[in-house]
Amino acid sequence: MNRYMFWLIEWFYGEVLAIPGRVIALAFFILLFLVGVVTKNPYLLDTLIITFIFSIYAASWDVLAGFTGQINLGHAFFFGVAAYVDALLNIHLGLPPLVTIPLGSIGAVLVGLIMALPALRLRGVYLSLVTLGFPIILTGIILVFAEFTGGEFGLSGISSLSSSKLFDYYIMLAVMLVSFLIMFKFTSVESKIIRVGVILRAIFEDEITARSSGINTTRYKVLSFAVSAAFAGIAGSLYAHTIRIVGPSTLELLFSFQALIWTIFGGMGTIYGPVAGVFILYPLTEFLGVYGATENFRIIVLTLTMIVIVLFMPEGLTIWVRDKIEIKCSRCKVGNIITRECCRVCCAPLHLGKRK
Repeated sequence: MNRYMFWLIEWFYGEVLAIPGRVIALAFFILLFLVGVVTKNPYLLDTLIITFIFSIYAASWDVLAGFTGQINLGHAFFFGVAAYVDALLNIHLGLPPLVTIPLGSIGAVLVGLIMALPALRLRGVYLSLVTLGFPIILTGIILVFAEFTGGEFGLSGISSLSSSKLFDYYIMLAVMLVSFLIMFKFTSVESKIIRVGVILRAIFEDEITARSSGINTTRYKVLSFAVSAAFAGIAGSLYAHTIRIVGPSTLELLFSFQALIWTIFGGMGTIYGPVAGVFILYPLTEFLGVYGATENFRIIVLTLTMIVIVLFMPEGLTIWVRDKIEIKCSRCKVGNIITRECCRVCCAPLHLGKRK
């Protein structure tokens, strides 16, 4: 027992506390856990719950766009399909959230596989234009079958996750953390458990070269669509049980663009970048509304913030911060705190360029 405890402490010190970015992430999640202990303010809890959901949604977009280069401008399609599947099953069949949430995610995966078909033949702006049409088509179907889908008024009366707002908060926090870890491991090029990240990065850099190297790029592009859709579906289902009403607004084009904005703000190709983007931008716009800011003023603030990020931090806020506090060893590729002179693993010099 003592041996395993010693190994765990050594791993925690070497793999978490030794890397500033991971220390910040750990402190951030501890802070989120303590929020529910310190305050019972319903507005603050509601805002953070929606932030958790949108974080999963934005990170799921990054799985597809940030790692395979498949720019999906209709990402709200996955979110909206899952929300409607969840709502219909819950209202008409009376199924509990524990059942409807996975089924909503499965529904998003199925339509994600349909959306993946154009991706096998199209790239770049052509793929983006095709994906842009899927939410519009679904919105038309919803309005045509208004008696079943609620039409422009949507579906209401969806059951909540629980009777306690605080319990909902911790459920959403746990789901967000697990989703984040799965997506991070799925896309990580350093992961020793799942080796998909290296292939996705190869497809992103040069798909033709990756295909000529023997990689079945079709399989991995479809896989990335499925994983992206699955987590966007989880976010959509959770959103349905949080707001307790689902309407065509979940399929709006602006909502698809919001995932892109959050991701570019935080940093594409990181998974944690979109999460940071949502946690900064969404509460900012919400709290501005609380203090009397109009919708136009909030858009102006958001636009100016994005301009600053694009001009001074073109790769995203989190990547800019990471480069300021961390340095990667050129020999073993392990992250180190910027103040170290030698790598913590292979002892190679870290600042040869500066010395020259």
